[in-house]
Amino acid sequence: MKGDYLEFFPPALRPEPLPRTESSWWRWRDMKIHVQRVGEPTAARRAILLHGAGGHADAMWPFAALLAVRGFQVAVPDLPGYGRTRVPKRHRIRYPDWQDVAADFLRSEATSSAPLLMGASVGGMLAYDVATRTGSAETVLATCLLDPRSAAARERIARTPALGRLAGPLLKLARPADSLPVPVRWFANMRGMSSCRELVDVVIADEMGGGNSMPLGFLRSYLRSAPAVEPERAHAVKVVLAHPAADTWTPVELSRSFFDRLAGPKELVMLPEAGHYPIEAPGVERLVDVAVSC
Repeated sequence: MKGDYLEFFPPALRPEPLPRTESSWWRWRDMKIHVQRVGEPTAARRAILLHGAGGHADAMWPFAALLAVRGFQVAVPDLPGYGRTRVPKRHRIRYPDWQDVAADFLRSEATSSAPLLMGASVGGMLAYDVATRTGSAETVLATCLLDPRSAAARERIARTPALGRLAGPLLKLARPADSLPVPVRWFANMRGMSSCRELVDVVIADEMGGGNSMPLGFLRSYLRSAPAVEPERAHAVKVVLAHPAADTWTPVELSRSFFDRLAGPKELVMLPEAGHYPIEAPGVERLVDVAVSC
């Protein structure tokens, strides 16, 4: 599947030879978390990449591969409900599971030195949250800092603005049906992922990622989620917001409302020509350069 995503990258951004890639399993509670590691174990630097609600390890592989070529070993866990991670009780998955999995995984990886913690899309706020919660990462590199408590954010990420405005109350009323699996694309505007229609079609058809179904309770708990450390109290972690400049789904203004409140060191970098899922050469090259410089 990772080859399907790599095909959308310009030829100059397809590593040759392809970097070493290994799959492993990490036991967390009653789950077996699939972790894809890209790059050499002896690499000088390490990074963790957290995907969003349309991704998984294979969808993130092209970015991990480009970082591996630049001297990283990158670990990409499949968060519960996505990718190859094995969850015996899928109907019980809630967004706090993502927060706890990511936090515990970061702690387990930061035994000798702090890795660079990266987050794509929804994974950006998740990366910020677990970094500030654990103190196990010095730098967060996020492509998006979407606060689901924001009414503007809810309207933009939803399939329609009206659905975004009503999602909170509707999901609260539907709480008895929290275990019901619902395709994510019914709620999220997955068509905003990219201006490349073929890429969007692949994402939506990918049952491990954007074509996935998640319990209603996961969506409800995500919309009610908040980081453990509000930005005004976040002094210890540097946050680099590397935002796609041509993201029409979650424009940078949505992330700026959270980013501007950060009390600690921060940097805003725009990725030229890049959409929400960046495949455009100028933006992807800038993203990799920013990661290397972190």
